[in-house]
Amino acid sequence: MSLLRTRGLTKEFGGVTAVDEVDFEIDHGELCALIGPNGAGKTTFFNCLTGSLTPTRGTVEIGGSGSWRDITDAGPDETARAGVHRSYQITNIFSASTVLENVRIAAQAHGRGSLQPWRNVSAFPEHYEEATEILERVGLAGSAERVASTLSHGEKRQLEMAIALAGDPDLLLLDEPAAGVSSESVDDVVDLIEEVSADHAILLVEHNMDLVMDVAERIVVLHQGSVIADDDPAAVRNDERVREAYLGGYGADDPAGGEEVGA
Repeated sequence: MSLLRTRGLTKEFGGVTAVDEVDFEIDHGELCALIGPNGAGKTTFFNCLTGSLTPTRGTVEIGGSGSWRDITDAGPDETARAGVHRSYQITNIFSASTVLENVRIAAQAHGRGSLQPWRNVSAFPEHYEEATEILERVGLAGSAERVASTLSHGEKRQLEMAIALAGDPDLLLLDEPAAGVSSESVDDVVDLIEEVSADHAILLVEHNMDLVMDVAERIVVLHQGSVIADDDPAAVRNDERVREAYLGGYGADDPAGGEEVGA
């Protein structure tokens, strides 16, 4: 069952078309990766989905079951309330606050009392409880009282995921969750994405092709703002158009090649 869809989604900047007539759908519970070379339009597409940018034309709708809600012109707050949350390529946290406070503030922002984010957590026990449960889920429960600035880069990516999970979104958009993470910690990122995907739809932008091929059920490839492939990982890996535009040496006969493509 479809959760979110775009129809003819286009974003132009002057004479440059960054996203070009994209038709896209993602289902409840689906784990889909969005890949493509730098400048393909991936981040612009994400920004149109989350209200950070208003499309030049086309639509973004959420809902399904025959009842679609148009969120094309919705801002980030309204889009988040509609159930679409995102993480960022660059960590986006309150560095001077504790890990728990970062997630509690996010939970409160999506619930009651959102206009009073700095009140003591005891005033909103439900948000404190939600934050604590999320930290347990992402493996940061033992770091709840640490100041966020003291976390390692990998732990900050975990915290970003926790913040995005606050409010229990229907769709989670992850922008390069493995960016800057050591090769030894990439498996932890994979495990976390797979665990979260058990009860959330995920749309993932990532340049690490090993990670993409490990976790994605479906891969959509953007090139020059247009979709050139939309299929399962094996089919995309062997698509000549995709190999020419992006994957290069990363193919079915070269499973170890191209760990990072277009980073």
